[in-house]
Amino acid sequence: MHYTFTSGGYELAAILARPENPKRRRLPGLVICHGYPSATAGAGATKSAYQALADRIAADLGWVVLAVNYRGCGGSEGNFSMDGWYDDTTAAIDELCGMDDVAAIWLAGFGTGGALAVAAAASDDRVRGVAAMGPPADFDDWVSNPKLLLQHSRKIGVVTDDEFPPSFDDWAEALGRYKAVDFATRMQAKPFLLLHGGDDEAVPVFDARVIADAHGSANLRVVQGASHALRYDPRAVAILLGWLERQRHRSVL
Repeated sequence: MHYTFTSGGYELAAILARPENPKRRRLPGLVICHGYPSATAGAGATKSAYQALADRIAADLGWVVLAVNYRGCGGSEGNFSMDGWYDDTTAAIDELCGMDDVAAIWLAGFGTGGALAVAAAASDDRVRGVAAMGPPADFDDWVSNPKLLLQHSRKIGVVTDDEFPPSFDDWAEALGRYKAVDFATRMQAKPFLLLHGGDDEAVPVFDARVIADAHGSANLRVVQGASHALRYDPRAVAILLGWLERQRHRSVL
């Protein structure tokens, strides 16, 4: 169902999925974090993009799933910034933790959302584990030309306020703050699934290998022939569902 919550004073749109007939009183919870929208899809495309996945995880595995639309995307208020999206990730964790029937939290992120999920898990003891699909090891391409990124962000609609950002230098500096390769080392022993498309056109497979090496014990799976849009690949979805099922069985809820 469609759901809203607040982050930093902004109202965020989300999808909340629950199992119809839960077998337990306390359930595992999952936050789904989307990536930076493609140029063709634009900011509005995330609104219900993960509803089918959220519904399936809730129905088949018995999880409570919150698929957040980051600020500037899918009907959420605000404008894109890396600091803002990271704050939205932690706000989503807070929101799910505040639900009476949720016992523990995992994160599943795609692309940029995967990198932010790794960053959040590294500093939040409430997060039990992370599944990251196609995350970049860093955002050096954005850091090298932040003005072009801001121009592009306006073009696709994730930045709509003409007065944003209030400080361009601060906005640009934050682009280099959330390197998955750095935060992976701080996740320590937390379970970590890394999924990457063998034909990913947006993020090289090399990034996944670097992140996995930094973590030390990540479950790295490269799906041959798959693109960056792993949520549409049935093989990738099957791997994710299997990993989540094992997480539930290994955890005491």
